[in-house]
Amino acid sequence: MDPSSFLLPSSLQGAAILTIVLAFAGYLVTFLSSRMLARRTDMLKLVNMRLYEFYGPLYVASQAGNIAYRSLLQKQGKTQSEPITDAEMKDWVLWMTTIFMPLNDIREKIIIEKAYLIVEEQMPRCLLDFVTHVVGYKAVLSKWADGDYTERRSTIGWPPEFDAYVTRSYNALKAQQTHLLHGSVWQLYHHISRRKRK
Repeated sequence: MDPSSFLLPSSLQGAAILTIVLAFAGYLVTFLSSRMLARRTDMLKLVNMRLYEFYGPLYVASQAGNIAYRSLLQKQGKTQSEPITDAEMKDWVLWMTTIFMPLNDIREKIIIEKAYLIVEEQMPRCLLDFVTHVVGYKAVLSKWADGDYTERRSTIGWPPEFDAYVTRSYNALKAQQTHLLHGSVWQLYHHISRRKRK
């Protein structure tokens, strides 16, 4: 027997080696794609949880509160609520107790109970400021319940960046959700179709 026949692979040996290489490559592709799919599924689950349990309800309550606030100002013929005159006080108390505080309570509860769902590593200052604003109003409403209307507003003002933060975070999570649901092929199609419309 010729010793070179062991060193040079025959067509049968070549086929066996090719089969092993292809099987390993198939396993590697399957392993990597399964891992990527699992990571994508976990990310989608987190994004959905943030949207459904935190930013979505916070966004809707904030939008409803803003619409109601603008409606009250329009009714009173004003561009801002301050100062609250004696003639406006009855309406202000009604709207605060039946519309604004219930919406504030919903948002406060979401922030306190679901804080673990915030996107940032640290609690955003505007969320803390919002909670302290609501706590300040609880003291005012308690006085109103006792018939004392000397205080008309919370001593802790509305955090101006709160609504922008909620809207920005909600929109970013919705975009991330769309990306995770539809993937890059859908995004490429969407991008191309938008370019054609322009």
